[in-house]
Amino acid sequence: MKKSELKPIEYKEFYATYLNAIGDVNLFTELVDGKNWMIQFINSLDESKLGYSYGEGKWTIAEVIMHIIDTERVFQYRAFSFSKNDKSALPGFDQDEYMANTDVSNRTKESILEEYLSVREASISLYKNLQNTQLNYTGTASGIRWSVAGIGFVISGHQKHHCTILQERYS
Repeated sequence: MKKSELKPIEYKEFYATYLNAIGDVNLFTELVDGKNWMIQFINSLDESKLGYSYGEGKWTIAEVIMHIIDTERVFQYRAFSFSKNDKSALPGFDQDEYMANTDVSNRTKESILEEYLSVREASISLYKNLQNTQLNYTGTASGIRWSVAGIGFVISGHQKHHCTILQERYS
C-alpha cells in the first residue's frame, strides 16, 4: 500500500507532520528502508555525544532515539490490536512521563541499536504478515480514529521527523 492511498479519516491531522516527512512510499518498503537508514544513522553517531542536548529542557540524542523506540512500541501495539479487529478504545501515552522514566545514562550505541532493531523487526514482521484488508481496519487510540496502515506510515514518518531534527539541531 502506498501513502497516497490513505484516506484522511485514517489518521488525525496532527500526525500529518509525520506523514509529510516521508514521500509517497510503499508502507512495507519504508519500514525496511527506514530500518536500514537508522542502523547507519545510529552507527554514525559519536558515542560521547549521546548525552548532548541543544538546549535547556530538550532531550538528549539518546533520549530522542529512545522516544522513537518507545513510540514505535506503542503504535505497533495499536496496529496489532486494530489488525485483529479489536474495537476496544486504547489509551494515549504521555511521552514526557515515559522519558522521565527512561534512564539513558548508561546506554551505549550498541544497546540502543539492539533495542531499536528488536522493535523495528517486530513492526516489519507484523506488517509483512497482514492481509491487505487488515491494513484498512480501524480503531480508536488517544481518542483518534486510525487505520492499521495509517499507523504504519506514522511510525515511519515519526522516525524520519525526529532524525531530521537530530541532524539539524544536534550536529
